[in-house]
Amino acid sequence: MDGGCGCGQIRYAIAASQPPVVYACHCTDCQTQSGSAFALQMPVFEAMLSTTGQLVSGERTLPSGAVGTIYACAKCLVRIYSKNSTRKGMLTIRAGTLDNSKKLVPKFHLWVRSKQPWIAIPKGALALDGQPASTEEWMRLLTE
Repeated sequence: MDGGCGCGQIRYAIAASQPPVVYACHCTDCQTQSGSAFALQMPVFEAMLSTTGQLVSGERTLPSGAVGTIYACAKCLVRIYSKNSTRKGMLTIRAGTLDNSKKLVPKFHLWVRSKQPWIAIPKGALALDGQPASTEEWMRLLTE
């Protein structure tokens, strides 16, 4: 799977035999950072991602107390991925930066307590009020 930024300076490849799991995050941070109602996120192991081009980064403390680091294109500032200090070895790619994201369907929805009222979660979809409390819970959601 390949992707990149809006100006073409950043290109990336994900070494995966099958498409990674994606989820929709409805937290207010994702709403603010994406300028949209939610962010389509794709967690991958750091070793699976290779990038070309110059990335810039910024850090901030998240409401959970974890440190979040965002990586974006140095030229057009499109966010490519982020790291969370509590999930070592994992990256969260913004799935919209993939060359082809049309067939991706969220496996679950997080932070539905802060979703926009007009968003309808599909019937039967796994939806959590917040986010998993531990790395183990995250891994269970991503692998089940």
